[in-house]
Formats: sequence, structure tokens, C-alpha cells
Amino acid sequence: MITLHQIRTDKKAVIDRLYKRGLFAAQALIETISTLDVEKRGIQTQLDRLTARLNKVNKKIGTQIHKDGKLEALHDHKKEISTLKEEEKCLQQKLKEYETFLLEKLYQLPNVPHESVPFGTSADDNQVIYQTCDVPHAKPEQLAHWDLVKKYDLVDFKLGNKITGAGFPVYKGKGAKLQRALINFFLDQASEAGYIETQPPILVNASSAYATGQLPDKEGQMYHIMADDLYLIPTAEVAITNIYRDCIIAETELPIKHAGYTPCFRREAGSWGAHVRGLNRLHQFDKVELVQICHPHHSYANLEALLSYAQGLVAQLGLPYRILKLCSGDLGFCASMTYDIEVRSVVQNRWLEVSSISNFETFQSNRLSLRYKDKKNKSCLLHTVNGSALALPRILAALLEWYQTPTGIHIPQVLQPYTGFEKIN
Repeated sequence: MITLHQIRTDKKAVIDRLYKRGLFAAQALIETISTLDVEKRGIQTQLDRLTARLNKVNKKIGTQIHKDGKLEALHDHKKEISTLKEEEKCLQQKLKEYETFLLEKLYQLPNVPHESVPFGTSADDNQVIYQTCDVPHAKPEQLAHWDLVKKYDLVDFKLGNKITGAGFPVYKGKGAKLQRALINFFLDQASEAGYIETQPPILVNASSAYATGQLPDKEGQMYHIMADDLYLIPTAEVAITNIYRDCIIAETELPIKHAGYTPCFRREAGSWGAHVRGLNRLHQFDKVELVQICHPHHSYANLEALLSYAQGLVAQLGLPYRILKLCSGDLGFCASMTYDIEVRSVVQNRWLEVSSISNFETFQSNRLSLRYKDKKNKSCLLHTVNGSALALPRILAALLEWYQTPTGIHIPQVLQPYTGFEKIN
């Protein structure tokens, strides 16, 4: 979350960086926040003076009782105290209202892009920084994954629609086993890389959703259980990062690294068209998420290391892929910098995102009140970094399409110890 301190000290820089993101109304919103901040500080000054006055009157009463014995003045002083306390109560209420309103306005502001993020207005302006090779064109006999899962009875979309609705598929037989194999492979790889395997709740309260930036930005995209005011998580990041809400971490413990497998839930309101067909976009899907709590001086090195790690997973699976550095206009609400890893669907002739790896800098930690003590014992905000390693539906789709043959679908060698079979036929 952008802080009032940032706006106070360099308002123009904040506006310019938000403008780079495509938030063209940033100046009006920042000016509103600045005005509210000045008014709030004015109320705080009034309240401080009033408190000082109350203390002075209270001290005077004590002096008169114990030294002078002038009881006749007590009535006037008590009357003054009563008036001052009523004014104090009104000012405290007014201050609270301003603080709430200011927080609501600050929550509307996305993170500012890192200086190295390329300028752009849409996904078309993202930079391709790596690609494995020129991918071949699909052969006429090759099938899309939605035809392959039907042919080999791996995933049933109609059955999922019957049970729940569109976007909730049922995985069956070797399809379910391949799904489980991918989850176990990703978790084992993460453990070997020093991540703590964590199984968090898949429901969070509103405080947790605000703390990691899902609310209010994605309120319409999350499944909300209104009776209990709980939200189904869109990613394990939300629950895992909130483990450290209101915490002060010892500097020697950094970085803290967690890996969590969970089902993920996204309403994806407004999504339609060919790009959502099959496993391309679902309302419920499985994902292994990596979360790091980092020292601010090291977070970008950690981001690059996490990118390299996720890239290695895709390479082990033998899939053609590319890495994008997202432009300012395509950044997520909380991110300061993001890399996407996309695998190639030859049959669909399109790229499928399987991992998004981001540095949020202090955006989440400020909301979380997540800090560490530096060598001078000063309390400082930490950085948060996370990434998918990996999201399963599109990985599964790419595997089925890439490894299909006339006699069946081969299983990558690294997955065979997990599946117990080498081929789907």
C-alpha cells in the first residue's frame, strides 16, 4: 500500500509512477488524499492541545486540594474538565472518521511500478525476455487438450457442469493421477529448494484479504460466503502471507520461504470466448504457490532466483516456454514488478500462462504490519515476493497436447515415478 509518508515527501513521483501504470486519474485521487491528510493532522493537533489542556487543569486541581485547600474553585475546574472531555470525545470521533476515509482512499491506489518496468498500456506491450526455441506448427492429426481428455476419459467437463457449473471439471482415472503427480512433483521440488511445505486454510476472513490486497481490488472476482463473511482464496499466497500479519521477524531468519498447495477459486466474472475453453480458464483449479518474506535489500535478487526456479520446473517437464516481463499497464494491482512464464500450446497456436512471479516490495507488508528490526533496532517494513510453481490446469493441457502420439500420450520422465505409468492410452 502506498503510504501517506510517500505522498507527503514526494507527491509528484507517486503521481508520475501511477500515471506510468495507466492510472490517469491518479493526480485527482492523490490530491484528495493530501487534502484529507492535512485536515486529519489539523484535527490531531487540536486533540493534542486539548489533551495538554486537560492535563494542566487536572494538575491544577490536585495542587489546590493538597496544597491550597481552595475547594471553592473545584466546581469551576470540574465543569471545565467536563466541557473539555466532551470536546475531546468529538475530536476523537472526527479523527477516527478521517482515518477510516483516508484508509479507504489509500486502498484504492495500486502499487507503483519499479523503475525498470517497461512502459506499456496492455499485454501487447509486455517484453519477451526469453524463449526456448521456435515452436513447430501443429500437425493436422494433433488434437486440442479438450478432445484428448474426452478421447482418453481424463477430465469430464459435462459432469462438473452437472455437479456445480461451468469451470468446475471432474478429473478421472489417469487424468486425476497425473494431476496428483504434478502436485507431488512440484511440492517435492520446492522442499528440496528449501521451502517449508505449508497447508493453509482455503477460506480467509476480510482482514486477511485486505492485508494482501485482494480487497477491495478483486472483491467481485472472489467467492464470498456471506453468512460467515469469509472468502475462498484465489491463491495460497493470501493465506500463507497472512501467517505473518502483525509480526516482527528477526533479521537473521530472512528470507522465510513457504510452499503451499491449495485449490484456488476465481469467479472470473466477464470471461468468455475461445480462450476459456477446456482447461484454459477455470473457476476452481489446483496450484502450488511459493511465498517469500524478504529483506528489502535482497528482494529483487530473490525475485530473479524464484523466476529461475520456476523456469527450471517447466524445463524439466520438457515444454516449450517463454518468459515475459510485464509492462506497467499489465501489472497486477499489488505488484511492483512481475514476470510471467507461458507454455506454448501448439495445437491452439497460443501461449498459456502457467506462472506469475512478482515482487510486491512493501505494498503488502504495510497492510500486514509485517516488519523486522534493523541493526539500529529500528522497525522496518519487509518485502514480499511470490510466484506460481506451478498452476496445474494449463500445464496439464500443454503436457497432453505436446506429448500426444498416434498411440497415446507419453508421460515426461520426471513424472513417471509419481504417476506409476509411462503412457496414457
